[in-house]
Amino acid sequence: MAGTDFPDDLRAAQTRLHQAAAELAALVRTLPWSVEPMPGWPGTEHPHTGEVTGGREDSPGWTPEQKESVQRLRSECTDLSIRIATHSFWTTVEAERRVQARTELKQATLPTAAPALDVTEAA
Repeated sequence: MAGTDFPDDLRAAQTRLHQAAAELAALVRTLPWSVEPMPGWPGTEHPHTGEVTGGREDSPGWTPEQKESVQRLRSECTDLSIRIATHSFWTTVEAERRVQARTELKQATLPTAAPALDVTEAA
């Protein structure tokens, strides 16, 4: 299947799905641990080292704007997934090859990776 010629609208939808999923993941990492305000709890102190592990600070919850942003991105990811999965292109691919073609589409539309650093130059 290498070199499959995917339709432009299918490629665009898959590219946007990669982007929207990355945006959602980045957003959620910045939000408080609880959607609704919740009290935190203390960690547990190790009896020999005194190191405190576990526990959480109080969560102020998410703002209405944060909730809306998360919902918008989740809905966009769902809509794009449906558009991709039900695209008429898949009927032109043999059933036994669809999973492979789907994987190829995902790989072909991944955002380009950052160039590797020249370790000898950085050292």
